[in-house]
Amino acid sequence: MTETGTLHASTPLITIRSIAVSEMNNKVYLLTHKQSGAQILIDAADDFPAIQKFTEAALATDSPAQVGQPGSGVLALITTHSHWDHIRALPDAVAGWSPATYCGSADADAIAEQESTRIEHLLNGGENLNLAGIELEVISLRGHTPGSIALAYRDPSGEHPVLLFTGDSLFPGGVGKTRAPEDFAQLLADVSARIFSQYDDATVVLPGHGDTTTLGAERPHLPEWKERGW
Repeated sequence: MTETGTLHASTPLITIRSIAVSEMNNKVYLLTHKQSGAQILIDAADDFPAIQKFTEAALATDSPAQVGQPGSGVLALITTHSHWDHIRALPDAVAGWSPATYCGSADADAIAEQESTRIEHLLNGGENLNLAGIELEVISLRGHTPGSIALAYRDPSGEHPVLLFTGDSLFPGGVGKTRAPEDFAQLLADVSARIFSQYDDATVVLPGHGDTTTLGAERPHLPEWKERGW
């Protein structure tokens, strides 16, 4: 992996890159608008200096004409859920960039309690965000945490599959960890109805840790996940 991280997609409008940080190998995702240089960061997990270096390198590579121009750099920061390993760099990121901040409404208090950072924009699922020309669909996935969200990016050109940023709610091989059977049942129900029933098999899953996958690779295993209970 280079300073610009792992390139997951390069559409006519944006690039999507990631780096892994911390002992937990948390994924930090970055969407960079090629024309304006505007960037959206998903999960400021840990190690703000590394994240900052990553965003600057991506901007210089993907939108070099916009380096140092108004409207370029990280303008929005979205947190997929409130677990400690996904938010440790959040205070430094907010202080360093003053971005618009977003999270699931039911997780906002837990984030504020842990990191003394109050999120500005609270999401309940179903929203269509337009952040500096980058559009994202917000999906509520209850169970891993009460306010966990996923984000879907649809390439306007239609040349690339949908990309899903699923946090810790969906991974290759199953849904995220839950604390009680009723939480697992809720998460599996939401993932089934709000992801597998809404997006096609080509859809790419970009989780909060580990490898990417596709809905087509995971769909046949839904009955197995239900049977095993995790």
